[in-house]
Amino acid sequence: MKAINILIIDDHPIIADAYKSALTKITQEDDTFQFSISEANTIDKALLELSKKTPFNLIFLDIKLPKSKDNRFLSGEDLGLEIRRVSPTSKIIVATTYNDNYRLNNILKSINPDGFIIKNDITPNELVNAIETVLDKPPYYSKTVLQLLRKQFANNFNLDKIDRQILFELSKGTKMVDMPNKIPMSIGGIERRKRQLKELFGIVKEEDKILVQMAIEKGFV
Repeated sequence: MKAINILIIDDHPIIADAYKSALTKITQEDDTFQFSISEANTIDKALLELSKKTPFNLIFLDIKLPKSKDNRFLSGEDLGLEIRRVSPTSKIIVATTYNDNYRLNNILKSINPDGFIIKNDITPNELVNAIETVLDKPPYYSKTVLQLLRKQFANNFNLDKIDRQILFELSKGTKMVDMPNKIPMSIGGIERRKRQLKELFGIVKEEDKILVQMAIEKGFV
């Protein structure tokens, strides 16, 4: 009997139910599997589950999650980085509705998930295949992710946590003079980062509000 601890992190009950249905189907077809399933629908609840002693073998991670209460984790991507830090043996299947090449490429580079699924690509059979592949011999990528990899899109485009924090604070209307209170950098360092972000988005001469608008459109905020 293969006892496997599962953590489902998703704030959409329908998606969580789809994962559980796929896991049930796997156990029906192969009774050597035994899944123990925990769930979390917020980043804070997920962090609580991760703090428990029993490690998770497999974690389903939604990227589009509301920020944590203490603002340390702005999205599921930040949570994914934390999972890699505190539970490096856990296999992660990322599921997201994002299909923008910039955003997908950034998730691949930052989290390097064992499975990466675009929710619109999901069918019941594909979900079963994804889980079985990740448990046996990862990685597993859904159709849209494979198309991105084939194109080898924007290999040098990678936003780290500081970049995303800057974009988040700009989106809230935080003034530059107050930025060092939110981000552990000097104003000069933050300004340099902001210029680099504008270069990456190809809007060097545009105002900050255009940078925020593009970041929102591409799912970075």
